[in-house]
Amino acid sequence: MGNLEALGDAVAGGVLGRAVEPKAGEGSDGHTHETNCLNCGAPLQGPFCSACGQHAHVHRTLSAFFHDFAHGVLHFEGKIWRTLPLLVWKPGELTRRYIDGQRARFVSPIALFLFTVFLMFGVLSLTGNANPHIGSERDLAAAEKSKTGQIARLQQKRADPKTDQSDLLDIDEEIKSNKEDLALIQDLRKRGVTEATFNSGKEHINSDIPWVEEAYHKAKQNPELLLYKVKSNSYKWSWALIPLSVPFLWLLFPFSRRFRLYDHTVFVTYSLSFMTILVSAGVLLSAVGVNAVAPVILFIPPVHMYRQLRGAYGCSRWGALWRTSVLILVAVIVLTAFVLMMGALGVFD
Repeated sequence: MGNLEALGDAVAGGVLGRAVEPKAGEGSDGHTHETNCLNCGAPLQGPFCSACGQHAHVHRTLSAFFHDFAHGVLHFEGKIWRTLPLLVWKPGELTRRYIDGQRARFVSPIALFLFTVFLMFGVLSLTGNANPHIGSERDLAAAEKSKTGQIARLQQKRADPKTDQSDLLDIDEEIKSNKEDLALIQDLRKRGVTEATFNSGKEHINSDIPWVEEAYHKAKQNPELLLYKVKSNSYKWSWALIPLSVPFLWLLFPFSRRFRLYDHTVFVTYSLSFMTILVSAGVLLSAVGVNAVAPVILFIPPVHMYRQLRGAYGCSRWGALWRTSVLILVAVIVLTAFVLMMGALGVFD
């Protein structure tokens, strides 16, 4: 069931992306043979309607249905294959060419962003990284294994004749403490909850802000629900990363007549699309046990930002370098603000 939901997430992203990515009668063969557009009624004078851009002939066959589905999900007509290589290796060129008007050749920024976001959440669901049950169970199982091993080593040390008798009391205390921790971990695993983070701290917090204390208590009472709502809100509000980021990018080129807010929005949207693809790739590699690439992946975002700044804005090496440094800080600020916003929405939903 979880795998089907993950697949549904990825497909939904393609459908939504297609909804904002413009693409541009019936006989026994399943083809229509009308003389007027079925969409707006305008007279047809070619393979496309001159008024609304719809195909002149609508194919009503099962093969046409799956053909449209393939187009909607993966843009098989070639746009995606022209867009992705440039997005990965020459993001600045892609951004500049799109801004300068080459729209028909490439997937639009918002269409690509919607698809990659839903693809990322689909990958997270498929691998269990977005499921609080799976994540907490994995962590608790590792903690239980670690505590069991520590207790076994301490008991072996205590039974060793070479152990100094004066150390036995300390060893017994350490064994007792580890057994108490192990009992708590096993209890949490039996209950199948994700309360460890919230229940390990204070029962109350002292705050002069009423809503902060209320939010804390609601999160403490039902952390699973909070995590679920944060994930759900992230689906719905992922687009908010764009308006959160654009003002910061504008500040890197203040009062510029050459670069406008539109340019910055295209830059940010393509950049976010690449970062979500990178997260999806990292999660998949981790899921199959290829963890050695993790340190390498951390260095990719700054390099990508640098190359995109150089190509999109024509910055000098030094100009792109200091702006990249600022953008890294901006990314941390924006992600922190987004997570806090999702947490607040999750508490007060």
